[in-house]
Amino acid sequence: MVVLSVPAEVTVILLDIEGTTTPIAFVKDILFPYIKENVKEYLQTHWEEEECQQDVSLLRKQAEEDSHLDGAVPIPAASGNGADDLHQMIQAVVDNVCWQMSLDRKTMALKQLQGHMWRAAFTAGRMKGEVFEDVVPAVRKWREAGMKVYVYSSGSVEAQKLLFGHSTEGDILELIDGHFDTKIGYKVESESYRKIANSIGCSTNNILFLTDVTLEASAAEEADVHVAVVVRPGNAGLTDDEKTYYSLITSFSELYLPSST
Repeated sequence: MVVLSVPAEVTVILLDIEGTTTPIAFVKDILFPYIKENVKEYLQTHWEEEECQQDVSLLRKQAEEDSHLDGAVPIPAASGNGADDLHQMIQAVVDNVCWQMSLDRKTMALKQLQGHMWRAAFTAGRMKGEVFEDVVPAVRKWREAGMKVYVYSSGSVEAQKLLFGHSTEGDILELIDGHFDTKIGYKVESESYRKIANSIGCSTNNILFLTDVTLEASAAEEADVHVAVVVRPGNAGLTDDEKTYYSLITSFSELYLPSST
């Protein structure tokens, strides 16, 4: 087993989710298809609720901003024509959501509705968040050694908490000290990592960031964060240069923590 020694100044381990703690296949083949397959039923069931109406109005606002884009799907406002009107409006929201997802967009409006749909699914036990089997034992070990463990993902903090709160390993939220999403900044921008360090109350060189995406690793390094690139089944391949340049691990168990003195 390859062992990567964690630098002595590291006190915080920052985790990406997709391709790092969780198989990319779970996100691509379960989480996202669930939205497309269930969005119509969800809207029909929850339409009268205030939260759902807020989601729809945010999507409508986004659709107006997108009107200049190719293939953009508008969402009409209610015209008061009863059942037909409602049917058309729900269909427009469904079409808009599917259009945005086909372009892999990450708009706040889309993420908010997705988050609410996943919450309903996780809490009803219709799905569980998948984590690789090496994750929980390793995180427990790190915490016992005095490390803090945080998560940084482009998925909303709410979605992160659902995944870890209803995981295949049970509720593992107690193992995580805090969560960050793109509200603090994009993962490919080095400034985001400085803001995270600031928020945690440490220096950037006290953080070790684990991710499968080299663009994120590079941005973190620019901010003086330590990085290791995680190689998991189903992850995008790395170039020979990337393999040579970055420290690579295939399991969290490959991280070696020097005993705290």
